[in-house]
Amino acid sequence: MYQFNYHKPANLTDAVSIFQSSDDPVYLSGGMTLIPTMKQRLASPTDLIDLSGISELTGIKVSDAVVSIGGFTRHNVVGDSVEIAGRLPVICELVGQIGDNQVRNRGTMGGSVANSDPAADYPAAVVGLGATVVTQEREIAGDNFFKDLFETELNPGEIITRIDFPVAQRAAYCKFPNPASRYAVVGVLVAEFSDGVRVGVTGAGPCAFRATGIENVLNAELDPSAIDSVEVPEAGFNSDLHASPEYRAHLVKIMAKRATEALLARS
Repeated sequence: MYQFNYHKPANLTDAVSIFQSSDDPVYLSGGMTLIPTMKQRLASPTDLIDLSGISELTGIKVSDAVVSIGGFTRHNVVGDSVEIAGRLPVICELVGQIGDNQVRNRGTMGGSVANSDPAADYPAAVVGLGATVVTQEREIAGDNFFKDLFETELNPGEIITRIDFPVAQRAAYCKFPNPASRYAVVGVLVAEFSDGVRVGVTGAGPCAFRATGIENVLNAELDPSAIDSVEVPEAGFNSDLHASPEYRAHLVKIMAKRATEALLARS
């Protein structure tokens, strides 16, 4: 690992100030991607800014309409939240499918979303639930947040302070996991709101996206079999040793059908 300067600011103002005054800085949240990347010498920041000392980045607030989760809140804290389970249980169910317990004990929601790993689980919830990503500078609609492979709408120095998830009437998340890493080869979140159905997909493409074709048929008829008529184009989908673009396109439909079935099974 390369030599770097380590900082642990106590507030957002200091964190941003350090970032702006450093040559090649990076924020450290859970470190589930950053630390291995640095150990393999694929990244060599001059300054590592640890966000764990900023108390305003953690916490959960639940209302009738919104579940608000601080950016530095760790996965297990989210997954074990009785308040979230009572209002938006799909979030707890999704968290339970992230990696293993060690990862869930260290990783943070904001770090996962900011990283925009193409196979991460949280992005499907951000897109599928129509969340709002809040930073120290602005609010960003979830539909506009993910841009490409490890690329988001965040500006340099911008920190996710919290994410606001609208409470769906019903929602479910299903994924086809890589058996070793537990990352999503494909994961699909289906959410029903009073004004229609939303479908968020992760794992299939370079970043999370809405499956509007599936949304259209489910809004016409909320029936898993309706998804059979949808053509999911594989152009631009990920291709690796785990799955071809064609297979990922097939999995999008299968996971969407399973998520819809799970949603319908709920009162």
